[in-house]
Amino acid sequence: MAKNTAPATPAAAETQAATIVDETISYEEAFQQLEAVLGRLEEGDLPLEESLSLYEQGAALAALCARKLDEAELRVQQWQPGDTSVPFESWREG
Repeated sequence: MAKNTAPATPAAAETQAATIVDETISYEEAFQQLEAVLGRLEEGDLPLEESLSLYEQGAALAALCARKLDEAELRVQQWQPGDTSVPFESWREG
């Protein structure tokens, strides 16, 4: 009988997928890898297991990119007076 190796919770799934990704890479490297993963998935004609593995890797890369963007936003907020940032929609140069 096959053993069920699926993670019990979404958080466990993210942790498992995160082990696929090098957490020390830059945002640009992670984004580039994510684009490559998406390209492979969009090509189709992949075996199910490879598709699932690529999906997990893509999810981990997307989460890493989101964390890095959140960290960058926090750094920018620290530079703003009163620790507030200017909403991007209302920002105008000059």
